[in-house]
Amino acid sequence: MQEWYHYPLLILVGFVVGFINTLAGGGSLLSLPVLIFLGLPPSVANGTNRVAIIIQTAMATAGFKSKGVSTFPFNIYLGIAAFLGSIIGAYIAVDIPAELFNRILAIVMISVVLIIIFGPKLNNQHQNERLTGKYLWVGIVVFFFFGIYGGFINAGLGFLMLLFLHYVNHMTLVRANATKVAIVFIYMLSALAVFVLNDKVNWKIGLILAVGNGTGAWVASRFSVRKGDGFIKTFLVVVVVAMAVRLWFFV
Repeated sequence: MQEWYHYPLLILVGFVVGFINTLAGGGSLLSLPVLIFLGLPPSVANGTNRVAIIIQTAMATAGFKSKGVSTFPFNIYLGIAAFLGSIIGAYIAVDIPAELFNRILAIVMISVVLIIIFGPKLNNQHQNERLTGKYLWVGIVVFFFFGIYGGFINAGLGFLMLLFLHYVNHMTLVRANATKVAIVFIYMLSALAVFVLNDKVNWKIGLILAVGNGTGAWVASRFSVRKGDGFIKTFLVVVVVAMAVRLWFFV
């Protein structure tokens, strides 16, 4: 990654990823393949991407908070569960063979596309939230396993988190997104620590990507979730299919 144009490209990709991740999810389905295509080994690309996600989710959380949207302490409870699961997932990720990682990423991409196309439709209809009692405990257990997946690869998890928070906890999309980004920030700290300890992070590339991620997240978090959602999903489907084919057939 010595070409000068790689760096503005990373910032641009980061902006798109930060915007998509904050409004919906699946942005890592773009950034991970880009990092791999630009020459990083898959495990290093996976670890480097975590740097940008931490900055992105910090900016998104701040953006939502500036608009008065917060689900504290519910987001902390789920975040701690995911934090513990993420340690397990990250240790799996640092040892996985590069070719197997690429194939898994391609399968994840197609799976997320199918969920976007055929999954239940999200809406912003107000319902009474369910954040305590059995719904809290179910969330803690589910987000522990979400954390394992998040520590392993993370790609596409945001969309699944939105579905869970919306249908199980009855959150609007705005509050579900605010909860999601706070949880991701918490569990990404433990995942990044594992990658750093195993020397799987390119800090220069990660921080350049983070400039775009953080900016995109700040902009997206201050918009209504409904704005641009249809366009983002269509764009994501087209790009994800193309990248999945590239990863599967040309590893």
